[in-house]
Amino acid sequence: MNNETVIPELGAMSSLRFVWRQLTSMRTALSLLLILGVASIPGSLIPQRPQNPMKVSDYFKNDPSLAAWMDRFSLFDVYGSPWFSAIYILLFLSLIGCVLPRTFEHFKAAKALPPITPKNLDKMEFFSTWHGSGLEIEAARTFLRKKHFRVREFEGTLSSEKGYLRETGNLLFHLALILVLVGVSLGALFGMKGEAIVNVGERFTNTPTTYDSLSYGKLFHDSSLPPFTLAMDDFRAEYDPLTNAPKDYTLWVTATDKPGATPVKHIIKVNAPLSFGATNVYLQANGYSPVVTVRDSKGAVVLQGPVPFLPQDANLTSAGAIKVPDSNPQLGFVASFLPTASRDKVRGGVSAFPEALDPSLLLSAWTGNLGLDHGVPQSVYRIDTTKMTRIGLKSLKIGATYSFAQGSITFDGFVPWVNLQIVRDPGKMFALFGAILAILGLLASLFTRRRRIWIRVSDDGRVEVAGLAKNGAPGLDTEMALFVEELKKVGQ
Repeated sequence: MNNETVIPELGAMSSLRFVWRQLTSMRTALSLLLILGVASIPGSLIPQRPQNPMKVSDYFKNDPSLAAWMDRFSLFDVYGSPWFSAIYILLFLSLIGCVLPRTFEHFKAAKALPPITPKNLDKMEFFSTWHGSGLEIEAARTFLRKKHFRVREFEGTLSSEKGYLRETGNLLFHLALILVLVGVSLGALFGMKGEAIVNVGERFTNTPTTYDSLSYGKLFHDSSLPPFTLAMDDFRAEYDPLTNAPKDYTLWVTATDKPGATPVKHIIKVNAPLSFGATNVYLQANGYSPVVTVRDSKGAVVLQGPVPFLPQDANLTSAGAIKVPDSNPQLGFVASFLPTASRDKVRGGVSAFPEALDPSLLLSAWTGNLGLDHGVPQSVYRIDTTKMTRIGLKSLKIGATYSFAQGSITFDGFVPWVNLQIVRDPGKMFALFGAILAILGLLASLFTRRRRIWIRVSDDGRVEVAGLAKNGAPGLDTEMALFVEELKKVGQ
């Protein structure tokens, strides 16, 4: 006779149900949240292609083999990689499957009456007993309701409960995390972010080619860009003369929200962006663009106009490159612009104040091949001088000219530039409200005490009182002592 028990194999639905239960457990959700945090680390340590393609190119130049392997694992685009998206989606599903059923169960329990008074109160915490007057139930009801307990009476007993807000806060915190994930997802799918440096006096048109850097969400397209135009009318920066710290930035623009529309003047400040529907235009930074005129050896103008320089310190000591590919031979100038020129024993030429009170242009002139025809992207703020010959060094004030055998360069003046950040983030408000709700839920979970208090009055006048602190929350001993004191007053 065969007594062995045959355990049937799990079917397809049973297997799926088992996988779903494992995925939607709180342990899995916390593990995925930890894994997501660890997976984000490479994105903050390694240059990302959407934000800094030039540094990514440097990786391929310095170590092509290592860079190729890093690129295979999407380490140069961590947040857009399939493996990061998989972790994100699994966390999203895990939180939904874990929190939503618990939320429904909690709301059902919140409407239910407190449990009936246990039979053996003497085995509960803070047990007290005495002979009373028989009026303790009514006094207990009044006391507990005044303290916002939910009360249930049953056959000479009274049970009460308080502190459901603790579990509510815990669930609210996890629901808020889902809301934050929804907000981040909407931004990643339908959002965009771009930056553009625009000289005062010039115009910015919201088309992809006018951006210095531009990144789209997965479902965002060029046609989704609002067709606005901004003319940079004026910019003013105010600085504290004692600390050199900026006090205020103001940008005056003339905006046209669509072709053929009437231009409207606006003011943009650091914390007061200009909005076009869901797209906001922020004033992020500012600097200077030296205006130069470069001539070749025959005196013909080969470059004329402002060239944006990047600030290197708080006083807007700025560095940049002036590239002249149309001259023969090609010319390049590694330059520094000093708004208020000064000398430092260690650093040399620096700016002593961010406002342009005594501007000066320091030049290192080079001739040779600029390397612009090799098809390799270059930074507009740097020059590769490995295949060039230095001509000389010169410091120029406004109106001065530096002449050399291959031509000349004149420092005509300067114009300020502003860095505009254009952002469309449809999930921003979801993420904001989610973060606020998460904080509120966390506070409620941490500072709410859940506890139960029971009282039984027997036919012979014997009064029994006990309590229970859920989650080991402190403070019930004090509350029970006050409760017993109030009840004993009834019999006096």
